[in-house]
Amino acid sequence: MPVATWNGQEIARSDDTVVVEGNHYFLADSVDPALLEDSATQSNCPWKGTARYKTLVVDGKRNVDAVWYYPDPKSAAAEIKDRYAFWKGVTVG
Repeated sequence: MPVATWNGQEIARSDDTVVVEGNHYFLADSVDPALLEDSATQSNCPWKGTARYKTLVVDGKRNVDAVWYYPDPKSAAAEIKDRYAFWKGVTVG
């Protein structure tokens, strides 16, 4: 079962992830919302659409824009709608 960790804490755990381009996309409800802060950052992928970001906050440490998701992906990426993926030092294993 994939588990995402950062700063010594489990961020997400789920046996229902979707892997796209080597990244595990976790169901939103597998992530504790208390660990997330909204971010104004956005990026665009030609085939997935516009990604939005969140900042991880664990034990007072912030990992800015370490979480991304697609609230309204293009049809080719519909399976990752509202799922969270991680980077910037977050380990998924």
